[in-house]
This record gives sequence, structure tokens and C-alpha cells, in this order.
Amino acid sequence: MEASAAVESSATVAAFEVSRRPDTGKLVLNSPSPPSLREELVGVVGKAFRPRAPGGGRPPRCAWALTALQCVFPVLTWGRTYTLKSFRSDVMAGLTLASLGIPQSIGYANLAKLDPQYGLYTSVVPPLIYAVMGTSREIAIGPVAVVSLLLSSMIQNVVDPATDPATYRSLVFTVTFLAGVFQVSFGLFRLGFLVDFLSHAAIVGFMAGAAIVIGLQQLKGLLGLSHFTNSTDIVSVIKAVCSALHDPWHPGNFLIGCSFLIFILTTRFIGRRYKKLFWLSAISPLVSVILSTVAVYATRADKHGVKIIQKVHAGLNPSSAKQIHLNGPHTAECAKIAIICAVIALTEAIAVGRSFASIRGYKLDGNKEMLAMGFSNVAGSLSSCYVATGSFSRTAVNFSAGARSTMSNIIMSITVFITLELFMKFLYYTPMAVLASIILSALPGLIDIKEACTIWKVDKMDFVTCLGAFVGVLFGSVEIGLAVAIGISFAKIIIQSLRPQVEVLGRLQGTNIFCSIRQYPVACRTPTVLTIRIDTSFMCFISATYIKERIIGWVREEVEMSNGKARERIQAVVLDMSSVVNIDTSGLTALEEIHKELVSLGIQMAISGPGLNAVQKMKVSRVVDRIGEDWIFLTVGEAVEACLTEHKGTALEC
Repeated sequence: MEASAAVESSATVAAFEVSRRPDTGKLVLNSPSPPSLREELVGVVGKAFRPRAPGGGRPPRCAWALTALQCVFPVLTWGRTYTLKSFRSDVMAGLTLASLGIPQSIGYANLAKLDPQYGLYTSVVPPLIYAVMGTSREIAIGPVAVVSLLLSSMIQNVVDPATDPATYRSLVFTVTFLAGVFQVSFGLFRLGFLVDFLSHAAIVGFMAGAAIVIGLQQLKGLLGLSHFTNSTDIVSVIKAVCSALHDPWHPGNFLIGCSFLIFILTTRFIGRRYKKLFWLSAISPLVSVILSTVAVYATRADKHGVKIIQKVHAGLNPSSAKQIHLNGPHTAECAKIAIICAVIALTEAIAVGRSFASIRGYKLDGNKEMLAMGFSNVAGSLSSCYVATGSFSRTAVNFSAGARSTMSNIIMSITVFITLELFMKFLYYTPMAVLASIILSALPGLIDIKEACTIWKVDKMDFVTCLGAFVGVLFGSVEIGLAVAIGISFAKIIIQSLRPQVEVLGRLQGTNIFCSIRQYPVACRTPTVLTIRIDTSFMCFISATYIKERIIGWVREEVEMSNGKARERIQAVVLDMSSVVNIDTSGLTALEEIHKELVSLGIQMAISGPGLNAVQKMKVSRVVDRIGEDWIFLTVGEAVEACLTEHKGTALEC
């Protein structure tokens, strides 16, 4: 008796609440119209150029120009509070950065199949542009291993750098220019989501595969081989090594390379174990170059088979504007390579910048980063540079050295410029093997086995993406690895879109909260009302049929189970569409067919919480008129209570 009285009391309270609650269905139906496609595009472009005051509003007219300049050049903001103490820290960080960047830049230029000076050029102009436009205080700009591999592996399929180096360089500068244009476009039009086409799992697999490929490519310098394959897949490289071993080779190259590789790795281990000695690992590549060069010069080892760099052109970056050809026969290939390089470079730079920004406790502006990177590469392409981006190893050194702003990039750039002017002739006797050892020493950081294991534990489908990228790069090519990773990622999205979650909901006892009875078994279903949630943001042609069949199947099953039991028969179905942001014509047709099926069974249909675009399309297509405006609600609880009230106040079970 007491339980019966309690149930009657709760039903009475629910009916009272319905009677005094405002008609929220009208709030849903009278919501403002969503912006048109034209308005959205204009808004996106306007947001990119419209400056904002610090409080978030429009700045006064007199300050508009200054605010616009500060938006494009963040240096105008932080430069006003820059102190001498910060400058001292940045000078030390910049010099430390240069000691690591100079030998790495020479090595990466070799990896990109360019002369050594082009790597140094890339460490002069792009860092200067980024310093005045970038928002990251720690990131170090310059050439990186993965992008160098991308350029050499893809452009050599168009032009062989060994037979036509001038055309090869021209294509490199054209790709760099187009990559910069793409990056600027991403920033202006808020197209950063394109970077997300490469998922975290794909990047982990791609980086690991690229690291192994880069390492295999260094066998040429490490063993002092004269002839080597241009292919990057592991099978071709192993065949080339086995074939080259039958030819005469000089163990001096291998001895120099291995000795300095061990030296660099040892100093890195010491630097990580004893944080105050971080500078040891930073200067070890430069020390390796100096010691090996002196040793080769003193012993005349180049006369005994040790491969050396030989002549390196000195002086400031020459102009390369005339070498950029946007209407040549290879423009289409250059554009394809450029967009791949642009996305990979941005992915690496933004990931590096955000990781260190989170440590320092400030926010990185992704769109401004894209603009800064883009303009850096556009300016670089005009001054004999190839694609530059943020390097994780150099950024870590910059951070550890105490960098306070992008001034450290300016100091590094000036140091590299001085090196180009004064010290290039001393690199004549630098052995190729030591450059190979410097590149090899940077590769372990690209292989993240721990993260791959975590991906396997968390999401098996993500691990398939990771493995696909890794195997594709290792046994195919860089393009194949990227294509496989993106293909698997899109297949995963399509599979999940084909079968979205459709859940039966129940009420948590004593509350007005409805949740999945599969996830929360304690939730109680409401008698005579079947509540179903559609968990997809876009109810479209891919998923509409599956959703319709799932809902109708549940309804028929409930009707069959309650056959002959009037008190248990389903009287109403509530569709929770709070997750449905948008809907297409296939989704609207599916809703109409669900409504027709329910009407034929004598069951009322109600909808709760559809998104703005979904409501607008339901009104235009007259789906709302067929269902009835009185059966559109803001929340599931209101819809359920209205259904219970309509059917003579049937009591709640919970």
C-alpha cells in the first residue's frame, strides 16, 4: 500500500510539473535559423582578419591598426615587456641551439640530397620570420629529418638529383614556396582540421617507419659507399648494401661514424641523467664535427678512402626567386608534394609547440602558428631555403637552455649567418660519416615504442592505422605509408558512421536523468514509453537506414513481448536527438518512415532536443508538421512526462 501511494504521489507531482512548466517545444521550434554557407565562409575569413581587443570586443578605431599588427606580429606584444634578464637567457639558449643546429642542418641537407650550405640557409631566414610572427616561445625552427626525407624521396621520382641537380633544386624551392602558401591558407581560412587527417596513431607509425628509413639511408655515409640506391624501402636498401659490400670499401668511414655516434649518445645519456649537464648533449654534434675534421686533416685520411664534404659555398643566402616555376611541366607534382610536406611540417611543429607551451602554462594559437610557418617557408623559398618546421630535439635543447622568447631563434640565426660568412672553408675536411652519425643520433626520439604499446591496449583499430603507416613507409614509400594510414583512418570513420550507437534509455531512480540501460543497469525503463537515444552528430545517408531498422526492430519486439498485456504495451516512443546536430534528406526520410510505422502500430512518436540545423531542416521538410509541433520537446524528461500524461497519467516504475 505504501509503495502504491508513493508511486501515485510521484505521478501526481510529475503531472503538476508538466502543467506549470513553460512549453519548451516552442523554444526548440522557434530557435533562430542557422547561418547560411555564405555567412559561415564570410565569418571564417572575417575572423582571421578582424582584430580583437584584450577583453574580446572590437578595439577602438584609433587602436585598430596597432591591434591588427599585434595580431599578425606577436613580437609587438611581448617585446614591450621584454627584459635584459630574458635577453641574457635567450642569448645563451640561442648559442647552445646553434651549436646543435649547425651540424644537424648540414646533415639534413645531405639527407635532402642538397649541398650542405642549403641546410644552413634554412637555419637563417625561416627562424627570423618565425621569431616575429610565431606564438611559441620555445620552438626552434629549421630543417628536420622527416621533411628532408619527404622532399628527397618524392622529388627524386620527378628529377634525379645526381644527373640534373639544378632542376632538382628548382623543384625543391617550388615545393617549399607552395608548402608555405598552403600553410598560410590553412591559417587564414581556419583549415587546421586538415592537419587532423593524420591521426595520432598514424603519426606514431609514420615517424617510426621514417626513422628506420632515414637510418638505412645513412649507411651510405657510414660505410663510405660510392653507389647506393635512391629507393627508400627496406628491401631495396638491404639489396644495395649487400651489393656494395662486394666492392672495395674503407673501414675508416665506419670507424669514424661509429666512434662519434657512441660519443653523441653517451653525452645525451649524461645530459638526461644530470639535468645541469644538458649542454653536453647540445654541443656534442658540433664537437664531433670539429674533432673529426681536425683528425681527417691531420692524418690526410681523405687520401685513404674517407669520404669528406669538400667545398661548401660561403656567404649569405642567395636569392632563389627565379628558380621557382609555378607554370612548369612539374607544377602538379610539386603541388602534391607540397601539400604533404605542409601537413607533415605543421603536424610536427604544432605538436612540439603545444607540448612545451603546456609545460610553461600558456596557450599556443594554432592558426597564428600556421601563418608564421607559412610565411617562414614562403620567405625561405625566395632565399635558397627548403621546407623548415619545428624540431623536437632542438626545441628540447632550447627549452632546457632557458629560452624565454623567440629571440633565441634570432640569436641562432645570427650565429649561423656568421658561420656561413667566416667558417665554411673549415668544413672542407669534415667526413661524411660524422654527418651520418649526427642524423642517426637524432632518430631514437622518433621511434616511440611505449606509445605504440599504449595504442594497442587502448584501441586496436588505431593500432592497425599505426601499423599500416609503419609498414607502408618501411616496405613501400613515404607516399604509400601516408596513403595507407589515411585510408585506414577513413575506413574506421566510415565503419563507425555506418553503425552509430542507438541506445535504449532508462531513468535513474529519484532523478530526471535518462541514460543508457546497457551502460547503467541500475537505470529503470518507463512502462509504456520506449526512450531511445541516437548517438550521432550527423544523421545522414550512411547511417539513416541502420538507425531506422534498429528503432523499428526494437518497437516491434516490444509490441510482440507485450501482446495481450495492455498495461505493458508501448504507447509512445521518445527519440532523444540531442546528439544530432545535423541531418540530411535520407535522415529526414528515415524519421518519416519511423513515424509511419509507429502510427500503423498505434504508437505516439515524440522527439527531444534536436540540434539547430536538424530542427530547421525538419521544419522545412514538414517532418515537424507530420509528427506534430506538440510532440517536439527540449529534454527527454519533458517528453516522457508528456507521453505519460497523454496516456492517462500512467505511473512511473522508478
